[in-house]
Amino acid sequence: KSTLLNHILGQKLAITSRKPQTTRHNMLGIKTEGDVQAIYVDTPGMHKANDKALNRYMNRNASAALKDVDVVIFVVDRTRWTDEDQLVLERVQYVTGPLI
Repeated sequence: KSTLLNHILGQKLAITSRKPQTTRHNMLGIKTEGDVQAIYVDTPGMHKANDKALNRYMNRNASAALKDVDVVIFVVDRTRWTDEDQLVLERVQYVTGPLI
């Protein structure tokens, strides 16, 4: 997700890594084109593991971001569907705006 956000913004805003759970805090990125402005939120990835305080914190951050957005872009690894992907899909279905 962070790589996609960096590409959309045309700058390196978010840290990227092959290691999962690199993003630990919600990050805002703003893109302005003419008189149109979009604000993107890069969230930590939601996941099932709740055994550690850090995991619970990241899940809370990602869930909290869903309350303040107009559109959700659901990004997954196209080569495989995981139980965590299913969990996130179930959570984002409650967002009132479009889900892409």
